Amino acid sequence: MRLRQYQVDAFADRAFEGNPAAVCQLDGWLDDALLQAIAEENNLSETAFFVAADGRFALRWFTPVAEVDLCGHATLATAHVIFEHLAHAQPVITFVTRSGELHVRRQGRLLEMDFPAIAATPCALPEGMLAALGRQPLEVLAADDYLVVFASEADVLAITPNQAWLCQLDLRGVIVSAPGSEVDFVSRFFAPKYGIPEDPVTGSAHCVLTPFWADRLGKTTLTARQVSRRGG
Repeated sequence: MRLRQYQVDAFADRAFEGNPAAVCQLDGWLDDALLQAIAEENNLSETAFFVAADGRFALRWFTPVAEVDLCGHATLATAHVIFEHLAHAQPVITFVTRSGELHVRRQGRLLEMDFPAIAATPCALPEGMLAALGRQPLEVLAADDYLVVFASEADVLAITPNQAWLCQLDLRGVIVSAPGSEVDFVSRFFAPKYGIPEDPVTGSAHCVLTPFWADRLGKTTLTARQVSRRGG
């Protein structure tokens, strides 16, 4: 069996930045165990698998250890492959996913994604989080992940989390965020129990971050940067 696979750096304007995703084109769905084994072999934060169906594309995402419900950078990477390598003629791609229909539009040389806005709810500081992150947050909220808000970009950059503690969380992972010095907000994302000690750039985290900071800053257009080592 031969499969065509691409590797794309999403959320970047040059190679070796942003978040790399593997994108695998399938004629039909393979066994879930094989999909997971391919993702584990790739050892990237996400491997995307897609199947063309009636003018749309069924899309699934796998980390090295599990399938996930939503992944922004691998969706963007898949759209790039379909537009650039499969000569998709329409300006909009519709993906059918576990999170519903997602749309990616070509805007000149750029791609624009429609992703859901997810509201995070204030919650108590989980036991052990202060020691695990090594910094006192301003507040903590919860959705699919914990959103931990700090006073400054320097706080976010300084965090070296206790990965073993993060693996015990009841939620997917931890987003840490603060106002940015050159952008509206910065963030980092950690999800080691899903095989991602730190994700370079996390589209799905911005489903929570964007409405949160739009409300706090009173803005409808925001700029953001994920300040991981690769960044994007």
